[in-house]
Parts: sequence; structure tokens; C-alpha cells
Amino acid sequence: MRGRMDANQYVLVHGMRQTRSILARWGEHPWPVLRTWLLGAVLIALGLLAGVTLVASMARPDYGFHYGPTTPGGPEPIDVLEVLARNSLVLALHAFACVAGFIAGATLPLTASTKTGLKRLIHEKARPIAFGWVIGVTCFSLFTQTVGLGLVGATIAWDEHISAPTLVLTALPHALLELTAVFLPLAAWTIASRRGEWDQLLAATFVTVAMAVPMLIIAATWEVYVWPDLLHAVSPWGG
Repeated sequence: MRGRMDANQYVLVHGMRQTRSILARWGEHPWPVLRTWLLGAVLIALGLLAGVTLVASMARPDYGFHYGPTTPGGPEPIDVLEVLARNSLVLALHAFACVAGFIAGATLPLTASTKTGLKRLIHEKARPIAFGWVIGVTCFSLFTQTVGLGLVGATIAWDEHISAPTLVLTALPHALLELTAVFLPLAAWTIASRRGEWDQLLAATFVTVAMAVPMLIIAATWEVYVWPDLLHAVSPWGG
């Protein structure tokens, strides 16, 4: 029991020490790292928006329901908080996947090296399971967001009497910022997995979430207070 606790404590201390070292190194030259994450997140966001445009163009509108951004009595700060809460859940899911990547790629191998027999085998087999979980979460997130946003987009486009591509263009300022923010942890995970830099993922989680929060606040504010006016301007009924 004592040896096991010592081994686990060693893994934890080693991981935190490594994370602090990585954060300090990034702090000296942050832009090269941030640039790759931002580029990766933007590419994922653009791909998802293309999928949303396709689904919204093909899907049948949800007749009888109003999904537009306008609310009775005009926008309120509570509306911003509701949008922010939804997006924060997605960000949390992606951040947790990033942490799982750190555990699977950096922590489990180190822990397995301190085990013997069946315990070592279990730790070694847990690694591909953890990787599979992260990949599954990523695919689930991308699929559900593409289909869900596409179905809502089809209804808003029909309600406003505009095409799906026009709708996406009006939403582009906040949607691209919002999606880039929530996909920052997944971009970090993807880049780290390609380079085998699993030990950087815990530090990447802290940094990407810190970057994403102000981006989500700006995007939610724009969505609630500005996007309705853009829709009103392009809609035949608005003119």
C-alpha cells in the first residue's frame, strides 16, 4: 500500500512539475504555440460551418417552432448568460477530452512502469481505451453539433425567408469566434497526438480554456445584441 501510494504520488508530482515547466517555457515564447492551436481550431470551425451549411440546406425546417435569436422584449443580459452556458458545456467536454489525452499519453505509461503482473497489464490496456474514448468524444461532438446546428439553421432560414448560406454568413462573425474557442482544446490534442507530445496536454488545457473564455463572452454578446439586426437586414421581411 505504501509503495503504491508513493508511486502514484510520484506520477502526480512529476506531471505537475512537468506542466509548470512547459507553461514557463511557453510564457517566454507564446506565439508559436498559440498560432498552431488557433489555426487548427479555425480549420475545425470552418469545416463544421461547411457541414452545418450543407445540413441546413438539405434538412426539412421544424415548422411551427421559432429558433431565431430575437426574444420578446428585446435582448437581455440573461440571454448572453444562457448562450455562454451552452457553449461552456461544449468547451468543458473538449477540455476534459484534452485532459484524458494527457492521462492516456503521459500518465498511464509512467504509472504502468511501476506495476507488475496483472496490474501492469491493466494499465497498459487502459491506454488505448482512453485514446478511443477521446476520439469517440471528438467524433460525437462534431457530429451532434453539425446536425443540431444544421437543423436549427434550416428552421431559422425558412422563418426568415433566406437561404442557408446567407444565414451562415450573417452568423459567421460570432459563430467562427465561438467555434474556434470551443475547439481550441481539441486542436491542441490533435497537434500533440501527431507529435507525440502528450506531456504538454495538461498545460494546453489550462491555456486553451483561459483563451476560450473571453472569446466565448464576446461571441455570446454579439450573438444576442448584433446578430438579430444582421438577420433583419438580409431578410425580405426585415426590409
